[in-house]
Amino acid sequence: MLPRDVISTGPLILRPPGAEDTEGIVRTCDDPVTARFLPRLPSPFGPEDARGYFDLAAQKWAGGGAEFAITENGQYVGSVGVRPPDHWGVAEIGYMVAPWERGKDVAGTAVRAVTDWVFDHGVRRVELQTAVENVASLRVAYKTGFHEEGRRRDAKRLRDGRYVDMVTFARLEGDAVPAAEPYLPFFEGGELSDGVVRLAPIAVEDAADYHRMLADPSVARYHMGPPSTLEDDERRCRYTGYWWASGQRIELAIRDAASGAFAGHVQLAQVVPVLGQAMVGYSLVPEYRGKGFMTRAVTLLVDWAFANTPLHRIVAGTDTANAASHRVLERSGFSREGVHRELFVRADGTRADDVAWSRLRPS
Repeated sequence: MLPRDVISTGPLILRPPGAEDTEGIVRTCDDPVTARFLPRLPSPFGPEDARGYFDLAAQKWAGGGAEFAITENGQYVGSVGVRPPDHWGVAEIGYMVAPWERGKDVAGTAVRAVTDWVFDHGVRRVELQTAVENVASLRVAYKTGFHEEGRRRDAKRLRDGRYVDMVTFARLEGDAVPAAEPYLPFFEGGELSDGVVRLAPIAVEDAADYHRMLADPSVARYHMGPPSTLEDDERRCRYTGYWWASGQRIELAIRDAASGAFAGHVQLAQVVPVLGQAMVGYSLVPEYRGKGFMTRAVTLLVDWAFANTPLHRIVAGTDTANAASHRVLERSGFSREGVHRELFVRADGTRADDVAWSRLRPS
């Protein structure tokens, strides 16, 4: 049984929710972002629904769990709750933040405080689940010391009727909470641009253009792996934020800065922190070839990586026959390092040599 308590952490006060929080809860639960990832909320959400929430919160406290309103200067800025621990001492935490307070570490501060609080009251393990597309929630999990333990495919149904993969996390009592910055920080402002090309996270809205690009014969010739369906590529685009937040890789759409049109794709993948190394890969749609777009995109991404991450080496691999890709790397400052014989398997079953390239962090 968790005690009905008040937690103070910096400017935030966490206390059981009350009628004074009604307006803030209504505005938060009626927000489209909240509603998207909490599909069981009534929509629209009104004062009567808030009163129902207060009843559920009271039941949660009575059942051995906890439900807090997160407040600052007496004003509601979010909620955080813990399901009653099971007989193994395992509890699950969940949270939401008022739209006007997002980006201020409200959820991170509250989740860290409540997790430590439940450990102090005998809970052994705290679990957390979030949709693979809920990037803000993923970032909270990583920064508050939760360890990723796996993914549950199509485990939850969103309000639009689509099933979504869920990422599972947990913290054990005694786990250290790392203070380090993420290995691959997000772009400040959300994108990079040199005025001609613009790089931004590839989104599900780009899936059709991305699929069309991969199907182009000159791209398919050098693409690794089997052909993908449009559904495969939509799923891939939905994972963009998860891959980035977890430090696995960065997947970007290349856009014409003037029109916003999709011009191609560039990625920073195969990230190996112990080596300080990652690999760059890229493709363009036919109508944007021969305009210098790819050289600009690769240069933008690699320059950003050296300025904002610990990476020391960016590498690339190209089929010996892919002269256009060789020119991009040469113009982007890469040096040829050697040849891996018969590395790439072509569509016809034959094998091609791989030219290895690298660019090192400026000294």
